[in-house]
Formats: sequence, structure tokens, C-alpha cells
Amino acid sequence: MPEQVYLLGNLVIMVAYAAIMMAIIVPIARAGQLRSNTLGVATAMIFFTCSVGHGLHGYAAIRDIEHLSTAFIWPSAIWDAFTAAVGVYYWTLRRSYKVLLEGGTIYSSPGEQHRLAEADARELAALNAAEKHRATLAAVVEHTDDAIIGVNLEARVTAWNRGAERLFGYNAGAMIGQPMSLFSGDASAAADQLSMIARIRHGERRIHYEARRVHRNGSPLELSVNMAPIRDAAGVVTGASITAREISALKEEADRRRAEEDRAIQAQRMESLGKLAGGIAHDFNNILAIIVNYTEFAIEETKDQGVRDDLAHVRSAADRAMALTRQLLTFTRGDGAQPRDLDLNAALEEAREALAADVGENVSITTRPASGPLSVHADPGQLRQVLHALAVNARDAMPEGGTLVLEANTAEGPPGLPPGVYARLLVSDTGEGMTPEVAERVFEPFFTTKPGKGAGMGLSTAYGIVSEAGGSIAVYTEPRVGTTFRIYLPLTTVPGMPGHRSAPPSGDGRTVLVVEHEPALMRAATRILTVAGYQVLAASTGPEALVVLGDRQVDGLVTDVVMPDMSGPRLAELLHERWPDLPVVFMSGYSSGMLDVSGMLAPGSPFVEKPFTASDLLHRVHDALGDRTHSAV
Repeated sequence: MPEQVYLLGNLVIMVAYAAIMMAIIVPIARAGQLRSNTLGVATAMIFFTCSVGHGLHGYAAIRDIEHLSTAFIWPSAIWDAFTAAVGVYYWTLRRSYKVLLEGGTIYSSPGEQHRLAEADARELAALNAAEKHRATLAAVVEHTDDAIIGVNLEARVTAWNRGAERLFGYNAGAMIGQPMSLFSGDASAAADQLSMIARIRHGERRIHYEARRVHRNGSPLELSVNMAPIRDAAGVVTGASITAREISALKEEADRRRAEEDRAIQAQRMESLGKLAGGIAHDFNNILAIIVNYTEFAIEETKDQGVRDDLAHVRSAADRAMALTRQLLTFTRGDGAQPRDLDLNAALEEAREALAADVGENVSITTRPASGPLSVHADPGQLRQVLHALAVNARDAMPEGGTLVLEANTAEGPPGLPPGVYARLLVSDTGEGMTPEVAERVFEPFFTTKPGKGAGMGLSTAYGIVSEAGGSIAVYTEPRVGTTFRIYLPLTTVPGMPGHRSAPPSGDGRTVLVVEHEPALMRAATRILTVAGYQVLAASTGPEALVVLGDRQVDGLVTDVVMPDMSGPRLAELLHERWPDLPVVFMSGYSSGMLDVSGMLAPGSPFVEKPFTASDLLHRVHDALGDRTHSAV
């Protein structure tokens, strides 16, 4: 009986050790840790040797069982039974704790098992978060508007999102596995794609380029493309990711902005030319006016036909220069006006009502229409723009209030315009006036004396509009007196409108006192009157005129209205105390209407406006003197 128990226990121990060895080695082998998990492998070997040893021991005992003593067999049998029970208990523990025999662990306590469970839970949570992140990223890639495409190194499509479906018109099922050349458009584009993939294969990390591709329906696509490598776990490039965005709208917007920038640059260039043209028109026309007038003087004085012919060439060249100035002004402004025939008298009345709100209640507006209809060919909107700019300029010059005078009449054209009678608009104010330095620049683009209140384009725009209509605009101003802008526009056919006045009669030796504070203009007036047969006394101021005159008597007085030290009307008053019937002709760059309204002149006073022509001055002086016989000087 003991022999059988001994052999059975020995067999059980052998099987238990073998089972424990297999329970250890199989998970280690499945985990690929036969080389790294040395503790686990060593433990399995111990159980293996134990199992083999018990097997050999049992085999020896069976062959020589009759020689075993009873005293040895019973303790050995009991010990084998205990060992077998321990093996069974170990197996039970392993199954109940579900021990993973990895990393060298062959047994874990319940506390260690709890720690491992927490670690497993954290690992699982991390795996779930990573999976959720991948799912979110996949959703973003799938639903983004940009086309995201994966290709392998053979340029075949491996991934195709919905953005690519919308952009190219192909669904993912139709494109996966297809070559990129399907949406390239032509052979050269396909070759470009292959060259880009080759660059990615050879190590470039990112490539950006713009390309032209085609939609499924054949319509062209303008794309902005980014290409980056796709690498496997070992870092080897296996393909490329392509992100493509349709930029036709962006390119159109860029083209629009570029066109706007080009127009802005063109406008700046034209403004620079306009500034140059304004300077030329202001300075060059004054020079030409001097050339024209003094050429006429020379023609009248010489009897040599050859010299007269030469001077005629000079006059012709001056006319050509004035025409060239007008062409330059027209070029810098460009086209866009819609002119039509309109009545200036009606335009003034409309302007008076429209400008009332612009100038405010403290500025009164007076209109003086022409005695007959004045028809010009101009753009009504542009004419209103001119009058608005001049009215606003006048309002700003009269912060405490004043009078704005709008007049219409006819006059001989100023130097720079073809000879003839023109319609003339005069816009005058009783404001602060301008210094000569400001007046010289008043028509320059962006020039302003009111920083922060305007761009300085109002008067330069008015200058361009009037010049484009074939006319001219000029300013006359003096500080603390006021300003008059004169606008000349070509007349259309008006019944009964005279062309040129007849030549003025001779002065017949009558004596005229000329008082003008501008030396060049005083010399010109003196010369015109002297050539016409008048005897001239000249002075630059009122006090000087009284000294020059002394006790002598004159047949008439020609005087500037606004002068330093003494005004022209005041000088006339002093002379009228001595000669109440002395004829007086007033000269001024301001309009007669403005001088009347401001009280500087009595209404109806004989008046010649600067700049005057010889014909204007001589006719006005002759009309004032009438048949008056000359006085002794």
C-alpha cells in the first residue's frame, strides 16, 4: 500500500512541475520574451528539472521497489502528497489572479495585482484617448474643405478625403489605387507631380507650389499645394501627403487688389503730372502772357516787315505753347465728362439755392446773372462741383461770416485761351484772402491751408474740370480783403452776341494818372495808354500819386482799388474834392460785384478787371473820359 501511494504522489508532482513549467514558458514564448525574460525562463527550467528529476526518481523506484524500506516510503509518500498539493494550490492561484507572466513576474500578490490593474486601466485610457484623437483627426481630415490626398511612391492614390471629392469631382472609391495623372490635366503636369514625389523620396521635408489641374468635368482648377512625406515606424518614406486648396477666387481677389494698386499708382502718377501741369499753367501762362503782350507791342512799333514776320513767328510759337499747356492739362485729367449745352444764368440760380446749406447762415449769397442768356457746353455735375469747391473755400475764408458773390457775364479770353469772347463766372468772397505764396499754390493737388479739414483736392479738381471744358480758372486775392476766382468757358452760339469790339479811339494827348502798386502791371498799363496817345503820370501808391500830381490837373484817374497806405476809392475822394467831375476808372483783380457788395465801390463805377487786355483798358478809359478835352499838365 505505501508503495502505491509513493508512486502516485511522485507522478502527481512530476505532472504538476511540468504543468507549472508550461504555464510559465508558454506566455513568455507568446510575448516574444524567451531572451529578455531571463527570470521567467530560469524559473521554468527549475520546474522542468524538478519534473524530470521526480520522473527519473519514480522510474528508479518502480524498478527497485522491493528494496525500499517501509520507514522511507511513508514519509516520502506524505511529502510527495504535500508537494503535489502545493503545486495544485499554485495552479489555482494563477488561474484566480490571472497572472501575466511577463517582465520577469511569475507571481503577484493581491496588492501588486491591484497596482497592475490600475496601470492597465491608465494604459487603456491612454489608448482610448489616442484612438479618440485619431478619430477626431480623421473626421477633421475627412470633412475639411481642403483636398487631402495620400499617395505612395509610385504616385498612386492611397487616401482621398471629401474635400478632394468636392474639389476634383471623383469619389474615394473611384480614386483609391488610381494614378495621380488622372486629375493632372496633361503630360507635363503629370511629370511635375512625379518630380515632386521624387523630391519627397530623396529627403525634402515640405514642398509648396501652385499648379493648374482639372476637374472631372474638364474645368481648370488653380491650386495651392503643400506636399509632405509619410514615414513608417522605422522612419522610412513610404509616400506623400498632399493638401490642395482652390485659389481661383483668391487669385481673382489678388488680381483685383493689384489692379487697384496699379490704379492708385497711376492716380498718384497722374496727380504728380497734374501738379506739374498746374505749376506750368500757373507760371508758364504768365510768362506766355508777357511774351504775347510785349510781342504785340513790338509788332505795333516796328515798320520793318521782316521784323514783323519774325515777331509773328514768336507769337505763333507762344500760341502753340499755350495749346500744349492745355493738352497737358487734358492728359492729366483723362476723360469722363458728359458735357451738354446749359445756361449759366440758370446754373447760378440753382447754385445759390444748393450752396446755401454748404456755406451756412452767416454767409449771404448774392447772384448777378448776365443781362442776356449765356450758353456753354459743359458737364452740369462738374460745374456744380466747381462752384461747390469754390463756395466751400470761400466759407472757410469767412469764419465770422461775410458775402459770397456769384456773377456771370462775358469777357475777352485771358492769355492761354484762343482769342475771342468767353462766358465768365466770378466767385468772390469778402474773406481773409491769401498771401501771394498761398495763391501761387492754390491749385496744386493736396495743397491745403487747413490740415485735417480736407485733402486739398477741391481747387485742383476745379482747375482740371474747367481746363477740360476748354476754359481756364484764375484767382486774385489779397490778405484781409477777399478773393475772386474767375472761370472762363467757351460760349456756344448765342444770337446777337458780339465777337470783337472795334479798335479803341486815340487818346488825343489827354493826361491820365495811373496808380498801381504792382510795378510790372503799372508799366504795362502806362505803355498801353502811352501807345494809344495818352500822356501818363504813374505812381505806385495813393500818397505817392498826390505827390506826383502836385498842382497839375489830369483828364482822368486809373487806379487800383486795393493798395497799401491808401485805397483807390479814398484817393478818388481826395481828388474829387479838387475836381468833382474827374473821371475815374478802377482796376482790381476782384469782380465789380464783390466790390459793390463789400461797399468798396459804388455800384456802376467804371471798372476794368485784372488781368486786362489793351483793348479792355483802352475802351474803358475812353468810355469814362468821353469827349473830355485834355488838360494842361
